[in-house]
Amino acid sequence: MTGPIYLDHHATTPCDPAVVAAMAPWWSEHFGNAASRSHGAGLRARRATEEARRQVAGWLGASPKEVVFTSGATEANNLALFGVVRGSGKACPHIVTVETEHAAILDPCEALERRGEATVTRLPVDEQGLVDPAALRAALTADTVLVSVMAVNNEIGVHQPLPAIAALCREAGVVLHTDAAQSAYLRLHRREQGLDLISVSAHKIYGPKGVGALIVRRGRPKLVLEPLLYGGGHERGLRSGTLPVPLLVGFGAAAELAATHRDAEASRLRALSHRLLEQVRAVGGVALVGHPTERAPHNLSLRFDGVEAEALLLGLRDTVSVSTGSACSSADLQPSHVLAALGLSRRGRAAILRFGLGRTTTEAEVDTAAAAIVAKVKDLRAMARLYEPD
Repeated sequence: MTGPIYLDHHATTPCDPAVVAAMAPWWSEHFGNAASRSHGAGLRARRATEEARRQVAGWLGASPKEVVFTSGATEANNLALFGVVRGSGKACPHIVTVETEHAAILDPCEALERRGEATVTRLPVDEQGLVDPAALRAALTADTVLVSVMAVNNEIGVHQPLPAIAALCREAGVVLHTDAAQSAYLRLHRREQGLDLISVSAHKIYGPKGVGALIVRRGRPKLVLEPLLYGGGHERGLRSGTLPVPLLVGFGAAAELAATHRDAEASRLRALSHRLLEQVRAVGGVALVGHPTERAPHNLSLRFDGVEAEALLLGLRDTVSVSTGSACSSADLQPSHVLAALGLSRRGRAAILRFGLGRTTTEAEVDTAAAAIVAKVKDLRAMARLYEPD
């Protein structure tokens, strides 16, 4: 990769060369529609999609029949939320979620409330970003049909206590959904961990953009979902539309790579993250945001005292590609709701950068990035002192 060192792997990841190679024949050489069962081209495409389904299921400890392909995690989240609420049969179903969820959860919840289709409880988190399972237990009511808790936070990298949450949901007979888009290095197993619905996206695990999945538990008690899209009954009636075979092949290949290398890569990235943190801390006034251990190995969310993150970002743009912790989405540059939920002041929220290391990150890149960050922080602090009013 040429240009600045890329440390924004939470936003997206480069397509792995093995994934690109796997997709190549399916664009024009094998172009059949997987729903066409009357000829070889269609049957070949169908076999490819079923192999991708098997690969994605294997990555997440699910059955291939539980994999519903979507356009990405955002659609999967919407299908989970709207699907459970509208399929519940309740007059006014209740959802429990968390204040620090991604907009792809919070916005659908707001829409359901606005339309009078559901009521929503948004649980707070502590100063390290963790939700209290006891608060979740207290929030459950007779009308609760769904609990949606993100596995790994996209801004601060904290992973929530899903096993404890799953146990509470099983006890209460409530469906548990988790947005796992940022969980490439967290071991999720649908069956062993009692997860009912899991949303994932290919482009977060070195696969292609434009494809994801919702894992939907099968078995009893039956999980009823109302689809968002109608028109052909694809994906067991839950997601109509012609399947994008090349993207599914790429997703499957990426999922298999993610499962194979997850533990080794998590260990490598944890070491690189520690290396970056220790070098950056040398400048002083640097604090890790979020829980120190219950976090994704590739995430560092750092507060630089006395520095505006936007100014630091601008100063680093030719050297390091990172993002601030002060934007909750690409379309909305309002101060981060995640950082506000941690109790950080406006000044504190404005001093945070998010670093996302990845498969292509090397020790040399970490060292170069750290040196650039330290130098720029020193410059900005010196300028701030220079222009302080008497």
